[in-house]
Amino acid sequence: MQSGKHRQSQMAESAPLLSPTNSAESVIPAARKQLSSLDDVIEQWIGTFGWAQLLQAFLVSFAWFFDAQQTFISVFADTEPTWHCTQLAGEPCNSVSNICNLPRDSWAWDESQNSSIISEWDLECSGSILTGLPASSFFLGCSLSGLVLATLADTWLGRKNMLFLSCLTMSISSLLSAFSPNIYIYSLLRFVSGFGRGAIGACALVLSSELVGKRWRGQVGIIGFFCFGLGFISLPAIAYINRRSTWRNIYLFTSIPAIIYCTLVHIFVCESPRWLFVKGRKEEAVSTLRSIAPISPSGETLSLSAVDAVDCEKETMNVDLYSAIKILFQRRWAFRRLSAVMVIGFGTGMVYYGMPLGVGNLAFNLYLSVTLNALAELPSALMAFLLIGRLNRRSSLLFFTIISGVCSIMCVVLGHDGRPGLQIGLELVSFFSACTALNVLLIYTLELFPTCVRNSAMSMVREAVVFGAVLSPDLVAASRKNGFLSYGLFGLVIGSCGVFVACLPETRGGSLCDTVDELDRKEEGNGDGGSNGPT
Repeated sequence: MQSGKHRQSQMAESAPLLSPTNSAESVIPAARKQLSSLDDVIEQWIGTFGWAQLLQAFLVSFAWFFDAQQTFISVFADTEPTWHCTQLAGEPCNSVSNICNLPRDSWAWDESQNSSIISEWDLECSGSILTGLPASSFFLGCSLSGLVLATLADTWLGRKNMLFLSCLTMSISSLLSAFSPNIYIYSLLRFVSGFGRGAIGACALVLSSELVGKRWRGQVGIIGFFCFGLGFISLPAIAYINRRSTWRNIYLFTSIPAIIYCTLVHIFVCESPRWLFVKGRKEEAVSTLRSIAPISPSGETLSLSAVDAVDCEKETMNVDLYSAIKILFQRRWAFRRLSAVMVIGFGTGMVYYGMPLGVGNLAFNLYLSVTLNALAELPSALMAFLLIGRLNRRSSLLFFTIISGVCSIMCVVLGHDGRPGLQIGLELVSFFSACTALNVLLIYTLELFPTCVRNSAMSMVREAVVFGAVLSPDLVAASRKNGFLSYGLFGLVIGSCGVFVACLPETRGGSLCDTVDELDRKEEGNGDGGSNGPT
């Protein structure tokens, strides 16, 4: 049996992109193949990469585009615009830099009154708690979403429905944000938007990776990171176009296309065949595999009878909302893996979200610096796309976290020497390394956990990333007086968190497990009990 699996694995790894395999073994009818596991079925029928899978993967991954827009939209919608004096020289306006100490008729905003929530709602003299409330509410919604919605994609709703509902919630609340009458309603809608957004990345990554065979799993996962980078890059352009109009247009420009996208997901995206199999819905799983599998030269199609004998434990016994979370904390191997990837995610998230927020403290134009950081996403995703099949997960993750940490600390040290060009260069290298580390971490996470808890584990890691993001704004604000509290601390945190990769096994080239029992047996074979608790 092992030799049969080995031959199938070799067949999948030698198949060309977007073309059906033509080996003699591939045309043997499925009913006559000795398929002993779900992974055998997946590799037999979608181990190669056809056009249907490419379109499905791209459509699912494009959710990251709108995810990025809503994540960073506050950089422009909630910013404090620049202003200028309207009185002649010699008046108090020329000698007082604090806008709150000036008469209202002695100064004016450089751009439109409605270019930001700060200028439209006269919040320029309000406290940081009030002006930062919308952004804080958004990330709070993301955090609660990770706790409340994490297991729904593994238990009740499935990957597709969770992606559709999450994206629709984020899109509609973002559309309504454009019509907010005050900052309190606006903050509430940002909270709802964050609550919807919190589950999008995990669902999109897990679903896209489960629609292809193991050879293309890493590359397909990277497509989402490309889309995230494109969404990030689109924001400075949208904000620049609307700089003389209103911040509300930024929400209209980003939310309406997102709602259209949700409709396409509901109509055209397939549910994960792995999730359907694990839930005992084999008829639907077979139908999905037929629709996305590359065309066989022999004309053979997968039948239900061919998979009835597959040894796939059904994970629907005694399932409740948080059963997946219980599994992650009750199994020793699961708790160890989850703890390590969450610690790494925390450090990576602090740098990934904190660096774009902190560039305003550098001697660079806001639009240009944000654009450069957004552009750094693309080569990061490209490198991960080209090398993910060759990179060892552990060593590459450790390498990029250390590089990011060192460059972040050097950015602070050299910033005192009056060399802004070198400083922004080091910041970009650090941010690029953090982006690449996050890309590898997310691919690594989906390989570490079985299908029945994979989305929950991914959501928990994303939760840790968001928690790092929640702390970043406070550190950036404090760094206005002490520069080390942002980039310096960012470097120490991501470098320290990266060493936790030593607690994880290498997964490159391995097969995905689908049930907890399957991974329990694998861990027992490695000498680690699988059913014991975390302590």
